[in-house]
Amino acid sequence: MHFLTLLPLFLVPFAAATIPQTPQHIFSNPPSTRTLRIPTVHDSAVLARRILHLSSIATLSTVFPSQHSISENRPSDMGGSPIGLMDYYATCPPYPSDPTILAISIATSFKNTAAGSNITLSLRYHAPPSSTRPPPKDPYTYSPANLPRFSLIGHLEPLASVEAKAQNVSGCFLEKHPDAEAWTPGNKIHESYWARLVVEEVYWIGGFGDRAYIGWIGEGVWRNITMEEVEAVRLPGEEGWKEKGAVELG
Repeated sequence: MHFLTLLPLFLVPFAAATIPQTPQHIFSNPPSTRTLRIPTVHDSAVLARRILHLSSIATLSTVFPSQHSISENRPSDMGGSPIGLMDYYATCPPYPSDPTILAISIATSFKNTAAGSNITLSLRYHAPPSSTRPPPKDPYTYSPANLPRFSLIGHLEPLASVEAKAQNVSGCFLEKHPDAEAWTPGNKIHESYWARLVVEEVYWIGGFGDRAYIGWIGEGVWRNITMEEVEAVRLPGEEGWKEKGAVELG
C-alpha cells in the first residue's frame, strides 16, 4: 500500500516530516510510523538558534517575589504570580546561544530577578509577508499555529564592565537597537547594566505535532549548534527555503 502525503520542508538541508493535509496531532508528537518522520532534536535546535539570531525582540517572563518594597505601587497579593513583558535582546559573541540583555534596574523584570526570580525568554517565528514568500502547497504552512515558537529558561548573569567592554557588548547590542543608546550603562536617566540570560533549558514547539518536534532541547545540544549551521538553515518563507510537493512512500 502507498500513502500520498504533502511534505513542506521546514529546514534545509534537513529532512522534515511527511504530513497529511489536515493536522493529525497538534500539541504532541505521534508514535513513530513509516509515513511520519519528525525532525530530530538537533535539527529543531538549529531552527531555534536561527530564530534567536534573526530576532531581537522577545517576551521576558519572571515571577513577583512574595515581599516587596512599600515604595513599589503594586497589589499586595501578586507574590508568586508570573508576568511577561516585551524587551530587547541581542545575540553577541562569544556566547551567541545566551541572549545579551540591557537590564534596567527599575524595570519589573529585573526587580524580580534581583529578588531571586529565574527568567524565561519566549520567541515565535514570524513568516515573511505574503508578498515576498513563496505560495504554500499546504494550507497550514504559514499558519501561526504551525510555525515555530520556543522558550529559553535560565537565570540572569550580570556582566562585569571590563568583560562587557572587552567583548564590545554595547556595539553588538546597539547594532540591533540603536535607540537603546539612551539607557546604556552610565546614562543619566536610569541605572542599567549588561547581562546575559544563561540558558539552562529550552522548550520547543516546532509546529503541528505530526510534522514538527515538540519537547525539550537539552542545554548541551543548544550550546553546541554552530553558527555555520544557523546560517545555512532556512525557515518557512525565507529566501532559499523550499516546500516539497507530493511524495509517495511505500
